[in-house]
Amino acid sequence: MTLIIVVLSILLPISMLVSAWLFTFCRTIYHVLAVGCAYVFCIISVLAIYEILRDDKVFMTNIHGIFQNVLFLLSGGYLGCYGIYTLLRWTLKELRSE
Repeated sequence: MTLIIVVLSILLPISMLVSAWLFTFCRTIYHVLAVGCAYVFCIISVLAIYEILRDDKVFMTNIHGIFQNVLFLLSGGYLGCYGIYTLLRWTLKELRSE
């Protein structure tokens, strides 16, 4: 499983970069997905922290339950790939301009 995660974290941003160069509409889709995932990620985080504070639970033991939320993991995973894609895109633009 570790190998799959590492390989996907390398290949997905590169495939995003290539598809964004080949099809310009992909860039807009990637940006919109990133905004949506950021909202989902933040809302789930805030609600989990609010629930812990409201119920006066022990913070460190209960906050790890958030990692069982599939939407949290998917949105965080996409944001990670999107961040690497964005860094690759900026880096290649800089290299081209020099």
